Formats: sequence, C-alpha cells, structure tokens
Amino acid sequence: MIKVVYDACVLHSGSLRDLLLNIAETRLVRPFWSDEIHEEWIGSLVRRCPDISRTSLNLTRDRMDKRFKNSLTKGYESLIPTLELPDPDDRHILAVAIYTQSSLIVTSNLEDFPKTFLQPYGIEAVSPDEFVWRMIQKESARILEAVRKHRSDLTRPSRTVVEYLATLEKQGLSKTVAFLQEHENDI
Repeated sequence: MIKVVYDACVLHSGSLRDLLLNIAETRLVRPFWSDEIHEEWIGSLVRRCPDISRTSLNLTRDRMDKRFKNSLTKGYESLIPTLELPDPDDRHILAVAIYTQSSLIVTSNLEDFPKTFLQPYGIEAVSPDEFVWRMIQKESARILEAVRKHRSDLTRPSRTVVEYLATLEKQGLSKTVAFLQEHENDI
C-alpha cells in the first residue's frame, strides 16, 4: 500500500477529489490530509464559488474523515518550522508527508515541491495524472473498478462515458483519459 498526501489543490475539484478517494478505496493507496489541508480546499471553494455553502463542504470533509479513518493527520505541526520549501505556506503539507511516512504528495502545484527539497525525506511530488497513471500500471483492473464506481456515483447529472472522460480531461488527466478511452466498455 502506498501512503500519499492529497494536497488541497487536488481536493478542490469535486470530480478529481472523488476519483482520488475512489482510488484510495482500492486499498492500493492510503491517503492522508490535515485540518489545514481541509481548510485550504474548503476556503478556496467558498471564495471562488459563493453558491456553495461552507456547511455542505464541511459535511464533505466530515464524510472524508469518516470514510478514511486515520487519514486526518495530527501531530505533525512541530515539524513545520524545521522544513524549507520555496513557499513557506506549503511546509505543512511536507510535514504531513514526513509524519505519515508517505512516499508521495499528489499536487497540481509541482513547482512548489522541488525534488531537491523532498528527496532527503524519500518523498516525491506527482501530478494527479501521474499518480493515477502509476496506479493504473500497478493494478489496472482495480483502478478500472474505481473509475466505474466513480462514474456510476455521478447522478446529478449522470454522465455518459464521453462526458465523464471530458470531465477528467479538463482536470488535466490526459494519460489517464488515453488509457480509459481504450477501456470505455469497462467504465
């Protein structure tokens, strides 16, 4: 099982967040986050989309924490001042990764997590597309099942395979979409 930290930027989009959580349910991945990460994605959504209530986002957060017991990380805070990153505001994410002994940080902001800063801790930052692609290479049948479940859970509105893949493409998951197009009948 691979331990990963999901950065706030990959939890911001409901479709990407739900796909990553469905992948975590395969038990190939053990995800981690913190209250600070939760506050980042929730706060960003509240600012960008005033029609979405903080209450509903807090319910989503609570469902995540309940669905993935022990993913909500506490106790990492003392590491933050000892860490260095280009943006000091991202140190808490690295601290969570170190504290949980995660090998990956899944983020859309790769430039905020340069290899030279992460390598001493045995941690790598990867894009969501690279992350899903690696999971596909590891266990494609289980990832296809996670994708199928994710698409079937979309009921407001439901999406055809083409619409679903277009949504993933908008999230920057081009390698993932290319693979899924070859397996449209399975999703």
